[in-house]
Amino acid sequence: MFEVLRINLCSPLTLAFALGIVARLVRSELALPRDLVTSLSIYLLFALGLKGGVELSHSSLNQITGPAMATLLLGCVTPVTSYLVLRKLGRFGIADAAGIAAHYGSVSAVTFIAALQFTTTVGYPAEGFMPTLLTLLEIPGIQVALAIGLIQTARSQGTTGENFDASLRRSNRELIHELLTSRSMILLVGGLVIGTAVGETGWKPVQPVFEGMFKGLLTLFLLEMGLAAGSRLGDLKKAGFFLLGFGILMPILHGALGAWLGSMTGLSVGGCTVLATMAASASYIAAPPAVRMTLPEANPTYYLTAALAITFPFNLMAGIPIYFAISKALCN
Repeated sequence: MFEVLRINLCSPLTLAFALGIVARLVRSELALPRDLVTSLSIYLLFALGLKGGVELSHSSLNQITGPAMATLLLGCVTPVTSYLVLRKLGRFGIADAAGIAAHYGSVSAVTFIAALQFTTTVGYPAEGFMPTLLTLLEIPGIQVALAIGLIQTARSQGTTGENFDASLRRSNRELIHELLTSRSMILLVGGLVIGTAVGETGWKPVQPVFEGMFKGLLTLFLLEMGLAAGSRLGDLKKAGFFLLGFGILMPILHGALGAWLGSMTGLSVGGCTVLATMAASASYIAAPPAVRMTLPEANPTYYLTAALAITFPFNLMAGIPIYFAISKALCN
């Protein structure tokens, strides 16, 4: 376990992220141009989709059905458990609890990519169809949490009825459209479709760009993520100790659940680790605009600080090795 943790902490990905945090702590003027950051995110998501599509073309329906069902189950369970813990134990308001739960029900694509790189480095590569599971988890994790928030808010205000039902359906339609047409979804699903269609033959000519350069550009992107996380460290005081504990303990619980479900569906140690990481991660790209649109009264300090300044660093530095250890124990 300690050797695995050392390998993870000494990887270029983790060290680049740590450098970004240090740069913010010492108030360095270091900053990546916004256009470069956008370009890097487009490249990473499209490359991930392409490679996943090529691997998906080699997979049978029987191989992916079980893991897909487990992923959809996680997308329903993780936002509900997060909401209940935040409401019952943390005493958060309905909107704040639902807003945070939407982030923890969804998935961080960058954390997912880091888990893929980690499992390959330690000699336990995940199944090639994992990017398909990533796209399956994106929508229900957000949708369930926000639906809970809308319903509970309406009940507390006594506004349930036909008008509310119509409003909820309209809100759901708008939210689903927003999620399905988001940049990350278009790039991931589009890449999966293209990669599946062209197969290994079509992949070979572009492989040097989309695979050979991948880890280097991911390292640069994680430097930017470190800068972003470092800029939110000051908000930890506002978030409070409960949210700090939630941002660490809840991912471990969700990660253990993801690893167990993965092992039940026949995933390898690497696949279980990646599925566990998906369940344990918190979105900070797709979820924030969805929460702002549906629950504008939710406090961004809570959900952005928890996802980006607490859970993301924890998963990157210590969480992924923990999920790997759990997955290895379950699969042996």
